[in-house]
Amino acid sequence: MTKTEAPYTTQLAAGLGMIPETLQLLRLWEPGMIPARLSEKAIHDGLFSRTTARRARNLTAEMFAPRFLGEQGEVASRLKFLQAHRFSHEGMIQLCFLYTARAQRIFADFVVEVYWSKYIGGAAVVTAKDAEVFVNRALDTGRMATRWSDSTIKKNSAYLLGCCADFGLLSDKGKTGRAIQRFSIRPEVALYLAHDLHFAGISDSSIIQHRDWLLFGFEPGEVLNCLKTLSHDGHFLVQSSGELVQISWKYKTMTDCLNALTQR
Repeated sequence: MTKTEAPYTTQLAAGLGMIPETLQLLRLWEPGMIPARLSEKAIHDGLFSRTTARRARNLTAEMFAPRFLGEQGEVASRLKFLQAHRFSHEGMIQLCFLYTARAQRIFADFVVEVYWSKYIGGAAVVTAKDAEVFVNRALDTGRMATRWSDSTIKKNSAYLLGCCADFGLLSDKGKTGRAIQRFSIRPEVALYLAHDLHFAGISDSSIIQHRDWLLFGFEPGEVLNCLKTLSHDGHFLVQSSGELVQISWKYKTMTDCLNALTQR
């Protein structure tokens, strides 16, 4: 683990993918609302009627906040806008997947190193043993701040499989393991991701190389082809020669991009 990489945590235990809860919290959240206020409002409004107050607070503090409330709630604001303007449900789920992976590095690395490795290799399932091997390897290479117990390893291995199932990468259940399901980035999500990276100040060539695309199984050449295909709709113009990539961006702000995405 490098100095810039956050250690793996057990925060997935708070709720795995938690897609329905995320969409409910997005509707409830307002700009400037801190996690504690959001959880209290969720409890007051009976948003999670079948959960305890403590559980509601954990969902907000350990799941929703790390994924969506960074940078003064910029991500939550974007997703709330898309949600209110008929962005596709499947696209919303994939954006939740993206931000979950960004917030939980253990999940991101598992998707890239285990799911996609198995997928490309033609495997039919991902097993609990596969997940445990991944977690133990991470422990041996210093990815955790402290040594995990055997029970913690087993539980978090199951959480990784469950989170993959929530986002549609794996089946819900299986006798010998969870079946690998086809998972491909939606065009509207690819457009969002490309613009998100662009407005984060990343160069055109570096966008093609960015590790976020690996979450969707894309190597740089596949990213370039994807963006060239998307350019046919007029969102940007892509030119490339060897390793040099230049993109002429149509939108001046991410807000312009979001407006375009909801008008497709």
